[in-house]
Parts: sequence; C-alpha cells; structure tokens
Amino acid sequence: MTQDIRPRMFRRLALGAGVAALLALPLAAEDAPTDEEGPTLMDRGMELFFEGLRREMEPTLEEAARLFAEIGPSMRSFLTEMGPALADIADQVEDWSVYEMPEILPNGDIIIRRKAPQPETTPKATEDGSIEL
Repeated sequence: MTQDIRPRMFRRLALGAGVAALLALPLAAEDAPTDEEGPTLMDRGMELFFEGLRREMEPTLEEAARLFAEIGPSMRSFLTEMGPALADIADQVEDWSVYEMPEILPNGDIIIRRKAPQPETTPKATEDGSIEL
C-alpha cells in the first residue's frame, strides 16, 4: 500500500468506529410502542436513517476488516517485540507535545526530535508594576 492510501483508510476506520459506537447506543428513550400502535413516524424515520447509514458504511467497514486481517499478524509481532521498550519510553517522557513527529532516516533509524523551545510570552511589567496588555 502506498502512504497516500493509509491515512484515508484510517480516517474511514475512525469514522466507522464512531458510527458503530453511535449504533450501539439506545436509539430512543421513549417507551416501546405496543402491537396496537405500531411504529411511530419517528421510529420509522430512525430505522430508515440507520439503515441508510449502515449501507453507506458497509464498504468502509469491509475495507477496515480487510486491513485488520492484513496488518494484524505483523502488528502482533511488532507489539510482542517492541511493546516493553515502548512502555519504557512512555514512562520516561512526561510531555509528548514537546517532541516532533517521528522521522525515519534513510538508514532505517527512527528518531524523535525535541521541539525548539518557544520564547516566553509573559508580558513584562512596566516601571509602576502594571502589566500592559
């Protein structure tokens, strides 16, 4: 797979996971209609909405299942080998926001650079002790 396809697939996967979470929630807080009443117009509208949503999401969910089947074994072996080392790194790093995104060097090494420190933005006090905003 090229690098252009993976972000799109992961966005679709995230969208699919979000929709799946929504579908797992109770659909209505109202009492269920009795056999005499039948489904209300609101119930029917919700059924149609979720049926359409399910049909729209089906290709994405199938693609996600295929992706998981494809990368699952390699991800499992990666986590088995690298999991303890990654846990040690996570314990040592206090704030991930002070680091750049990981970078892969031509020789295959992966480095994570620390961001350049930002200049302080605290306003300086004037002679009379007030702070100019």
